[in-house]
Amino acid sequence: MEIFAFGITAISGVFLFVLGLVMLLTVFGLPGNWIMLILVAVWHFVLPMPSALNVWYWIIVLAIAVVGEVMEFFLQVKQAKKYGSSNTGTVGGVIGAIVGAILLAPFLFGIGAFIGAMLGAWCGCFVFELLRGMDWKTAARAALGAMFGRFLGTVTKLGCGVVIWAITMQYIWPDPQNLPFHFRWLPEVPQGPLPHDGPMSTVMNFAQSLVC
Repeated sequence: MEIFAFGITAISGVFLFVLGLVMLLTVFGLPGNWIMLILVAVWHFVLPMPSALNVWYWIIVLAIAVVGEVMEFFLQVKQAKKYGSSNTGTVGGVIGAIVGAILLAPFLFGIGAFIGAMLGAWCGCFVFELLRGMDWKTAARAALGAMFGRFLGTVTKLGCGVVIWAITMQYIWPDPQNLPFHFRWLPEVPQGPLPHDGPMSTVMNFAQSLVC
């Protein structure tokens, strides 16, 4: 069973590494947290791998993903308001961030999406405030708030992704008790090595028999 244990650990490690890369898509203006959760669903429902993913896991990670989306929007709006933006300018900043991320996404290996979101938030708020009749200095200050808020929102959303990734590791790692960190507040986390059953177990046992 040592070969099986090594194999399942290696597969879990590779999968978590992929999830970490997907999580970084948030920086590029893509829904990294949601893509990550889709991959976890594939892991649980399609791949014949043992896991401890349960209803509590899905409730927790979905709630965190939603919080990330809400905070991204809320922080941009709050900072824009703090710097003197009107409702019109705030809407312009949100629209500009989306448009900017899309337009610059093909550049700098995708990093252009992040830069585009920042610049788009500033330009959108600035233009909408000018159209509303605000003087350019006040509009520029309001736009700065929209840009800063967008940055804070992206960082917060990425932070939520990190938490989701860490929680997922505790639920899918073959022996979560050996992990260097533990979220004691998580309900129904496995307390030992997961059972080795299912088609994957058959494949690994067959491989072990060939080696031995």
